Amino acid sequence: VSKQVLEQVLRELQPLCTAEQQFIEKFFQLSQDATELQVLEVSVRTMSSPGQCPSPFNWLPFFFLRLEEPTTQLLSEIFSCLEPELRGFLEVCSKVHPFSCLQVLVTLNDSIFEMLGSSSTLRSSFLNTVLGHMRFLAKSRFNKCIETLCKEIEEAKMPSKMKDRILPSVSLFEEFVNFSEEVFRTAQQRGDLHEAHLRLASSVFSSINSLSSANLKLNTDMVMMENFHHIHCFLCQKKIHCLEDKKREAKQKYSEHMEKYVKYLGQPLEKLNHFFEGVKARVAQGVKEEEVSFQLAYSKQELRKVIEKYPGKEVKRALETLYRKIHKDLSPEENLLPVVWHAMEQEFIRQYQEFEDLIQRCYAGSGIAMDFTMEELLSYFNSITLST
Repeated sequence: VSKQVLEQVLRELQPLCTAEQQFIEKFFQLSQDATELQVLEVSVRTMSSPGQCPSPFNWLPFFFLRLEEPTTQLLSEIFSCLEPELRGFLEVCSKVHPFSCLQVLVTLNDSIFEMLGSSSTLRSSFLNTVLGHMRFLAKSRFNKCIETLCKEIEEAKMPSKMKDRILPSVSLFEEFVNFSEEVFRTAQQRGDLHEAHLRLASSVFSSINSLSSANLKLNTDMVMMENFHHIHCFLCQKKIHCLEDKKREAKQKYSEHMEKYVKYLGQPLEKLNHFFEGVKARVAQGVKEEEVSFQLAYSKQELRKVIEKYPGKEVKRALETLYRKIHKDLSPEENLLPVVWHAMEQEFIRQYQEFEDLIQRCYAGSGIAMDFTMEELLSYFNSITLST
């Protein structure tokens, strides 16, 4: 509404101010070049020579020519209420909607841009000068609005109960971007908006990163993963050129925190993981691979005991429990369950291959093997996925 009102006001003001300016310049001969001004000045002085009694109006052209920017001064007197009224309009807009300064800024930018592309009269017009002042004020309000919003995003408090996993700061960012993109959809200049988008994106990323020190009941990496994923999807949808780097950063952050979340989920083969971590530690300390099995805690007998704890049926049951946990943890809106489950599968395969490799290197010829094969492991994952 504020945009429509301002556009209508400017449409009616432009011909009025232009016509008044042209009349003043023509009537008082304020558009004369330097040669004509000299002739005019001589004429005025001649008319004011002794013995003559010139009309006071004869002095007006010379009088106004001697003033600095006389046209502007005259028009400022005639339209003395114009700038205060426009300032008052900006004040009202700010009270009606916190983002109304965007609409005002776009309208003023487009109006000034249009004047600059038109005749020299409009380019140097009194109205253009007034709108320049208003544009400066609107830009100041716009900057203040962005500064306030950045602070609000960075200081947004975590909800006590995380029913909705998407943080308030992310929702604020999306609200602004959606609103601003609609306002600037047909704008001829977007520099101010690009700068604002980058500042706000940095603030929302900072807000999400600050969760690492928050005391959440939910896993922090999971919440960060979902929020960065949400932002990445949002920016992919919006296709805002100036935020391409932020879109890539969001994808990177989302991947990093998913990897951490997958590690947090635990290791269904926990005792095997613990056993082989010890094996790797011994090798790192200088124990030869073929001599690891002579370490009491890492003997062939101890390895068999650990492997016996993980028959195929137990592994499948552990994976089913893990899947239910992931399903419960993740919010359905982000639809990350298939992605996380696939990442979990890849991590499990990596662990299995590492265990097999360590058995071959450190327990060669022992005939010891895992109780389930790689094919069986893949079938476990596949059956769990198909059954849900």
